[in-house]
Amino acid sequence: MMPMTKDRSPVTAQEQAWAALDGPPDLLRRVAPAAGGAADGLRSALPVMDLARACVTSCSLAAAELAARRNGGPVPAVRVEDGAVATAFTSERHLRLDGRPAVTFAPLSKFWRAADGWVRTHANYPHHRARLLAALGAPAGAGPDVVGKLIEALPARTVEETVYAAGGLAVAVRSPQDWDAHPQGRAAAAQPLVARERIADAPARTLPPAPSGPLLPAAGLRVLDLTRVLAGPVATRTLGLLGADVLRVDSPLLPELEDQHADTGFGKRSALLDLEDRSDGGDRALLEKLLALADVVVTGYRPGALDEYGLSAHDMAERRPGLVVVQIRAWGTEGPWAGRRGFDSLVQAASGIAATEAGPDGVPGALPAQALDHGSGYLMAAAVLRAVTDQTEYGGSRLVQLSLARTASWLMHGIGAGPASGACEASRAAEASGAASPASGEGADPLRWLAETDSELGRIRHALPPLAFDGGPRTWAQPPVRWGRSVPAWL
Repeated sequence: MMPMTKDRSPVTAQEQAWAALDGPPDLLRRVAPAAGGAADGLRSALPVMDLARACVTSCSLAAAELAARRNGGPVPAVRVEDGAVATAFTSERHLRLDGRPAVTFAPLSKFWRAADGWVRTHANYPHHRARLLAALGAPAGAGPDVVGKLIEALPARTVEETVYAAGGLAVAVRSPQDWDAHPQGRAAAAQPLVARERIADAPARTLPPAPSGPLLPAAGLRVLDLTRVLAGPVATRTLGLLGADVLRVDSPLLPELEDQHADTGFGKRSALLDLEDRSDGGDRALLEKLLALADVVVTGYRPGALDEYGLSAHDMAERRPGLVVVQIRAWGTEGPWAGRRGFDSLVQAASGIAATEAGPDGVPGALPAQALDHGSGYLMAAAVLRAVTDQTEYGGSRLVQLSLARTASWLMHGIGAGPASGACEASRAAEASGAASPASGEGADPLRWLAETDSELGRIRHALPPLAFDGGPRTWAQPPVRWGRSVPAWL
């Protein structure tokens, strides 16, 4: 793996993100200052815009680096726009299906007042809703009024443990100090932002020149997408933008939410396989055929959930030398919560972000975007591109691991002056120079970074990709297809 030399420690969010990807520091010279507009869409007590810009810029730079590796010549210049980044990080809010706004959170996915604090639940999927109600002893059809009364009578951490024990999703809202002292908070913070490991030997990867017009650095790569909600689908959507053949595979027993699929289904196909079908020529055998030709596998299920099917990273790399495996987890690979399910909103609640974003009345708040998901997603895509670039020289099978909790720790403690800063790096720099801040609200209308596309799902209004490098694609070649309708085979 390419060694990384540093004259100094990374300081800015951009330097930190690129260093976490083991990117050559000199390539940061190819990054032009971000253009402004609509950055105020990510205003927060925390440096959310810095995180978002750094993740998208790093992904753009990794794409440009791979393009140069494949085609020769200088690395294409990178210049992202804050407005495009902010719009993409809130893509689900801008989504329209035949004019209908997307449903983002179900009625039982919210903050609840408990006997001694607050609880955040996640019940967007029917099976999670059923488990939440069962854990609380509520009737199957119970609504927010009934659930609220039940939670209000219990301590927050009792709700947390009771619901998790039933397979549901709930966390107590913690302060940053409580999370920093929590065993899981300490474990997550101790992990790298992007953990990269060579897990087996394999010959160097040979790639033909990448197509140009637009420049597609990931063309020819086959990406097996075994992800759900939201970081993983964002990563694979991005790889599809860059030319990869992305095939998402879901279980027919776990239907996807229509609006979520519409938002993240660009640039990929969607197939269904039942891994319990181990018959000759059955779905399990079909997955093995896909794996035998895959270049990249991205997984986002609960830790260990795929291992029983022979889909651990090491097992897959043994059967497919040269594979790049990327795993996203909610809470990290170590610590007492490593095996738990989780979502962006729950990690925000547990990690102290919700408390930091609380209003004057003390009600917990949220980031202006699901920034842990989106940020991690762009870092995942960047890590794939960097791994493939490294493989062209050093070969090997690669494992990349990220977690929402570690991304949260970076946001809380790693960027700028930390939680109390209340301003992004660009704003601080502008204030120091007397210039107008790109986050000041100028050009805040997001319509510039939205488009409408006809698809099998209807007419979709959607956010445009925020990646930007010279010659790169401006939008996806393929709109979302209907969930599960694609043939489980590579193009």
